[in-house]
Amino acid sequence: MSVANQKGGVGKTTTTVNLAVSLAMHGNRVLVVDLDPQGNASTALGMERTADSRSIYHCLVEDENLRELARPVPDVPNLWCVPATIDLAGAEIELVSLVARESRLKRAFAAYDYDELDYILIDCPPSLGLLTVNAMVACEEVLIPIQCEYYALEGVGQLLRNIELVRSHLNPELAISTILLTMYDGRTRLASQVAEEVRGHFGELVLKTLVPRSVRVSEAPSYGQSVMTYDPGSTGAVAYMEAARELAFRAQALVGNR
Repeated sequence: MSVANQKGGVGKTTTTVNLAVSLAMHGNRVLVVDLDPQGNASTALGMERTADSRSIYHCLVEDENLRELARPVPDVPNLWCVPATIDLAGAEIELVSLVARESRLKRAFAAYDYDELDYILIDCPPSLGLLTVNAMVACEEVLIPIQCEYYALEGVGQLLRNIELVRSHLNPELAISTILLTMYDGRTRLASQVAEEVRGHFGELVLKTLVPRSVRVSEAPSYGQSVMTYDPGSTGAVAYMEAARELAFRAQALVGNR
């Protein structure tokens, strides 16, 4: 599942990390792939990132085995992370000249048997470039975080068009499966209006859970943790736990329908 939205600051990384930890805490085997050159998901999951660190860059550009790059996340059993380093910033340019440049990540996933993992979550960069295209070609589903603020739907139209292009030309299996409303402030009328507008537009794709604004969610990465381990009783942690539960039920229903 790609977690994507080319708009920055909507909670992509926070959502990826906290959903992954929540799912792992309930016994699911989860792999997080950090495709954002900023590497914030890697930081939040306690990954060491130095100039010599091997990262997703070495998989995409140098064909290194993805399985060998995945590292266990400290203190969270069943969770692994393929980190990103600043090297990834140049990958967009280097990928241009490579054969099958849009499907490098998909090919890398072949290193895993489908029975080994329950979820793969990919944290996409805030752009619609080659890295995001690689994520969408490699995935079956897209999760779009949308913040409950003014201009919430601005840019989502372009994202939907790009997803449709990828589906038409590169990955017919791709589908938008989930919309998650983030940064909800129940004290403002605007947040409720945005939530209603998004639900009206996307219908059943929108999770019932609303992720509130939370200081704890913002603090946790500075300690190399997710909010699930930093303060499991906080409103943000509880919301992400509920969102993960909804996600798991949907996945079970999907498998059952197949």
